[in-house]
Amino acid sequence: MKARALLVGLAGNPALPSTLVDRLISRADDDLAGELAQRSDLEPRQVRALARRSGAAMLQLAWNGLLDPGDVDPAARPEVALALLDQGRGRNEWAELLAGDPDPWRREKLAACPGLPASVRARLAGDPESRVVAELAIFTTDRELLTRLAEHPHAEVRAGVAGNPATPPEVLAGLIAVHWRGEGGPLPASCEVCRREPIPFVHDPECPRLDCDLPPGAACDGSHESVIHSLLARAVDNSATPADVAAELVGHPWLHVRWQLAARLDLPPEVAVRLAGDPVPGVRGAVAGNPALPESVIRRLATDDCPTVRRHVASNPGVPFDLLAGAARVPTGLLPRIAAASPDEVRQLAESRRPQLRALVAEHRDLPPEIRDRLARDPDAKVVKAVAPHPGLSEELLREMVTRHGVRVIVKVATNPDASSALLVDLARHVPPVQKVFREIARRPDAPAEALDRCLADPQARPIAAAHPALPVDRIAELTDDADERVATAAATNPSLPVSAMERIIGRAP
Repeated sequence: MKARALLVGLAGNPALPSTLVDRLISRADDDLAGELAQRSDLEPRQVRALARRSGAAMLQLAWNGLLDPGDVDPAARPEVALALLDQGRGRNEWAELLAGDPDPWRREKLAACPGLPASVRARLAGDPESRVVAELAIFTTDRELLTRLAEHPHAEVRAGVAGNPATPPEVLAGLIAVHWRGEGGPLPASCEVCRREPIPFVHDPECPRLDCDLPPGAACDGSHESVIHSLLARAVDNSATPADVAAELVGHPWLHVRWQLAARLDLPPEVAVRLAGDPVPGVRGAVAGNPALPESVIRRLATDDCPTVRRHVASNPGVPFDLLAGAARVPTGLLPRIAAASPDEVRQLAESRRPQLRALVAEHRDLPPEIRDRLARDPDAKVVKAVAPHPGLSEELLREMVTRHGVRVIVKVATNPDASSALLVDLARHVPPVQKVFREIARRPDAPAEALDRCLADPQARPIAAAHPALPVDRIAELTDDADERVATAAATNPSLPVSAMERIIGRAP
């Protein structure tokens, strides 16, 4: 088992010579062939040999853009032809052939492919399987076809149209008018639920039937309600739907419709305010980051009973700084309000007496050098930890951070792009050792061999370090015999592995 894992690792080694690639192809099973198919240096003859060796590899080669369409028989390998069509590399005659395939799953996959000929689109639009037509409705960019499919008798097809960003805005407005207000056109005649089950029917989320693929909660009492709710949620989520039209659904009883509406950044302010009072915390949380909210509502949501809502307030581009300073928890990373801060605001934040504000501005990676360096000397470890990965910090400052704050900042210092080899070695020697430091160092392309050797002592960093090309070649070869299969396999992927060791791995594999 381990020997096969080593072969798979070796198959992903970018330095594997072409002659050894040939040897691996000649003995490849599906796992090994699948790894070989990921290589970007395969010669055309190797691509063909690998495709003959494994159908799974042939499909992977197609997805990776390595397979020549001239080497594909769409009748014998329809799934490969579909992969090439999905990439826009297939042939029109393949699409014509597959549009008549007896397997509806293949026709459904075809319907999702871009650039289909008009004759194929028309044929798929009339397919007897509604799921094929629904897939076409989701992916086609043909606006005229989408306009026609918006009146399809099957509700799932209309739902596909509602979520398609290529659907004309007036068609989306019409879908909301028909399915929310009951105006302007006929309602759908069927949905997937009532086509399968006697109505009224509500699908049990714990359905015991193994052959049932209806989604949990799917329901129809003759009005196709679960699909119509999905249609309206997709329309609201679609950026092509006019904001004022989507806003009509602010009072919809289904929470997912309101939730999707709350996430739109182009909401009219009065609609955003109304959603901020929604009884469902998820809806309030979705709207809490909306820039349309006035400051008074942002402040109200900052004291919401739900901690998730309060955290989302911090992501609002208009959140006042004092709310950020007083928040118990804020999202990690650079907040929109901090990213948009003016130079004067950045300076004020960096000089604030509140450590939380100084830590937030320290996440900014475009600080003036004098502010960056001042924050690096901050007495609060949270601030120093936030600024530690900032490019441009001097060796002296990085070492000073570790001296003053130790394990609280050492991991972030290890991620700094300007950390020197000498500093990385010292971080790997730090007492007490910090496991995450070893993993961060092992991931760095510039990690020196001495630091990597220390990383090998840590069980979690060991597989990462084993794949690092800066390790001494004899050490890498030795690691291919490691008792931990993950480590041995990682060493087999190492581009610095000697060719002699590669040959040894292939020679002793069954």
